[in-house]
Amino acid sequence: MISLRNIHKSFGTLEVLRGIDLDIAAHEVVSIVGPSGAGKTTLLQVLGTLLKPDAGSVSIADTDVLTLGRSKLARFRGKHIGFVFQFHQLLPEFTALENVMLPGLIAGRSKRELRAEAASLLEYMGLADRATHKPNELSGGEAQRVAVARALINNPDVVLADEPSGSLDTANKQELHNLFFRLRDERGQTFVIVTHDESLAATTDRTIHMQDGLIV
Repeated sequence: MISLRNIHKSFGTLEVLRGIDLDIAAHEVVSIVGPSGAGKTTLLQVLGTLLKPDAGSVSIADTDVLTLGRSKLARFRGKHIGFVFQFHQLLPEFTALENVMLPGLIAGRSKRELRAEAASLLEYMGLADRATHKPNELSGGEAQRVAVARALINNPDVVLADEPSGSLDTANKQELHNLFFRLRDERGQTFVIVTHDESLAATTDRTIHMQDGLIV
């Protein structure tokens, strides 16, 4: 599903990624761990096609993404990759349902189709009764589940999560972790999760350890 070869990335004189080789199979749940400054988030941004490496190759779903122009890359990202962030990043002026629909609207999909699919996803997340609520009316756990639904609206092959449970309490954290595995088993997504949470990393199919811009 994902193949990285000899990935290098620098910011000014600071080399953040120093030659990363990584393969991730379809339907894997993989965690990436390491100390602050190890390069985890930079690697996730390369995986998400948000950041172009200085050297190396990136293949996702049998596509060499570094050969795509800006518009084709944006369409590829919208179709194949979903994102979940630590602080959910929901737009405060929109309801939960509208937030879930947004990536589909950006992709040019039918509003009627999206509304039905977003409602179905919220029901799957146990949030059917929260569809018309805005983010400030949701708990932290509810907001993060809305964010996961948003990441899934275009049925991506890969979901990338950056510290997804970092802002949650213990109960909501466990619920979110269980949700990732249920989604993999029932919907077939591949998950790559950057985390400092040892309990989450311990439950994933594979843990990638990073230090000083390298996989160790």
